[in-house]
Parts: sequence; structure tokens; C-alpha cells
Amino acid sequence: MSVQMELSRIIISEINDQQVVYLKEVEGDRTFPILIGLFEATSIDRRVKHHQAPRPLTHDLLVAAVEMLGGEFHDVVISELKDHTYYAVIRVFKDGELIELDSRPSDAIAVAVTCEPNLPIYVSDEVLENVLGE
Repeated sequence: MSVQMELSRIIISEINDQQVVYLKEVEGDRTFPILIGLFEATSIDRRVKHHQAPRPLTHDLLVAAVEMLGGEFHDVVISELKDHTYYAVIRVFKDGELIELDSRPSDAIAVAVTCEPNLPIYVSDEVLENVLGE
């Protein structure tokens, strides 16, 4: 099972290499932090604040390419934690089939907030248990 979460906070620090995004449980109080890179954090922040880049960013390109090729975004799932590394998938419907695209969680979240409307974000119960010590 997975828990639906939403982006609740982005912390961007110009003096640190790693930035933090927080996901909050949609129907609960749990929060889930993920360390991400500066590029991904600023891309997510731009989207949340509705700032358009003068040219398409990588996440804009991916969304446009999938849609132009007939795919329909479904959701993103942060699915695993292995050796201190999170794994995610971006799920897309294409020709009646659900396709899972392997992704870093930061890129999956960036795609989720790039899509209109924003995609649902899920975190697997197993990942939450490992991170939150449940």
C-alpha cells in the first residue's frame, strides 16, 4: 500500500549542497523529508510559485514529450529505500497500459508539480516505516 502525500515545504539553501522538500500526508499528520539537489529544488520551487522559465526546463520537456507521444500521466510513487537511496516511479498510461518510468524522487516530484493538474504523489508504507521508525 501507499500513502498519498502532498508537497508541503521546500527549503533552498545557497550555502548547502543539498536542499530539502517535505511531503505531508494528505489524510494525516505524518511528514516525510527528502534531500535533493539545487537544480531540482529550484525547478520545483519555480513551478509551485507559477514562475515560467524563458525556455523549457528538463521537467517541462519530459512532460511535453510524454503528452505529445500520447501518454497520460497518472501519478508518482516513492517506492523504495535501498542503501540510503530513495527510488521512485512516474506512472504513465499509454495505449491502455500503465507504464512505470524509473526516476529519482526529486525528478518525479518536479514532474508532478509541472503537470496540470498536479499529479498525486504517493509514498509506500514500507518507505514511511523505514524513515519514520514506525
